[in-house]
Amino acid sequence: MLRTLAAKVLILAWGFWLSGVAGAAEGLVHAKDFQRDARIAARLRVPILVVFTTPYCQYCTRVKNEYLIPMHKDPAYRNRVMIREVTVDASTPLIGFDGKSTTEGAFAAAHKVFMVPTVKVFSTDGGGVGEAIVGMLTPDYYFGYLEAAIDEGLSKVRGK
Repeated sequence: MLRTLAAKVLILAWGFWLSGVAGAAEGLVHAKDFQRDARIAARLRVPILVVFTTPYCQYCTRVKNEYLIPMHKDPAYRNRVMIREVTVDASTPLIGFDGKSTTEGAFAAAHKVFMVPTVKVFSTDGGGVGEAIVGMLTPDYYFGYLEAAIDEGLSKVRGK
């Protein structure tokens, strides 16, 4: 009986530890230095997908939770795309693709992002690839829109 109780305690403790680890990796990586990200993306030969959000946007939360966070966590996407988040109304410092200091809000404005959520795919030189996905559009097809944008970015980056 003591052995069974000890096993249950260990299993419970392991479950709490795993949930803490999962909680730490639940969100997306917030953009800090696109120049560094572009160097890494070039080495991996993947495009950079940027989701522009605001904290109070329910559709942004839905796009992140239902589509982008699962993609970010899926090992299969690590060799297909780098995902970053930018808050459009934030004054948080950010290094642009050109290496110049800016803010998240100024970066969004420079890329003509005024509605959220907006998803844009960038090549490793910082150039936009294809059309931005503005809004949530049709939820049934949203994953397909993201896949098409990623595929277009891969074609550009890998020269196919």
